[in-house]
Amino acid sequence: MLKDEVELLPATLRRERMLQVIGERGFVRVADLAETFGISDVTVRADLAALQTTHAVRRVRGGVIAGGPERREPSFEEAAVEFAGEKQRIGEHAAAMVSSGASVLLDVGSTTTAIARALVARTDLEGVVVITNGLRVALELEPAIGRIEVVVTGGTLRPLQHSLVDPLGTVLLDRLHADLGFIGCNGIDAERGITNLNLPEAEIKHRMIAASERAVVVADGSKLGQIHLGRIARLEDVHSVVTGPSAPDHELARLRRAGAEVVQVE
Repeated sequence: MLKDEVELLPATLRRERMLQVIGERGFVRVADLAETFGISDVTVRADLAALQTTHAVRRVRGGVIAGGPERREPSFEEAAVEFAGEKQRIGEHAAAMVSSGASVLLDVGSTTTAIARALVARTDLEGVVVITNGLRVALELEPAIGRIEVVVTGGTLRPLQHSLVDPLGTVLLDRLHADLGFIGCNGIDAERGITNLNLPEAEIKHRMIAASERAVVVADGSKLGQIHLGRIARLEDVHSVVTGPSAPDHELARLRRAGAEVVQVE
């Protein structure tokens, strides 16, 4: 859309389209919104203030992200410090499932990054191929190149999680069949299945599950019982769920009653 066309938009319509841009990108700077919509920084801040009153966006240092304070998507850096010890143990358990010569799809996220670190620590592994849509994951694996071949999916960079998404994010995935897939998420529920806060990554996760011979969902215990906007898969679409000691007992029981194979690491 041309900037002079944007300037003619009513404030309500402009804010709706602004919200769409923020949702697609995850994190946007004020200056970028001003340039995109051909308006001043002052007008952008007024629009963001209006959107924040409805919890549609949240102002953060340097810009704005989608979602209100209770349902907003945490950045990778924020998520990495929450349940860090639990994620490390989940990562070690998941890495132990990988054998030499295996092909592995490794999703974006702080828990899957813990898997990457655990894979690097496994000096016994040889000839492993890891395909990832996470830039942080790829960098964690870099010291093991030679023993582990690292393939990055490509696609459009989403800054909040340093992830690669559509357009072009699913092209490679549609041509693969991996032995194992480790998938992260924001929510696992006995009835609603596996969900995610943002839609672009939810689609990539869905494709990763479809491309995996054995798909394993990895999530710290706080994710159990949570339901979010983006539907990734049904419980029956994945082989197992690996979680940690913080998982509520009643949610573990609900998942098992629903037929899910759940492993709780200590």
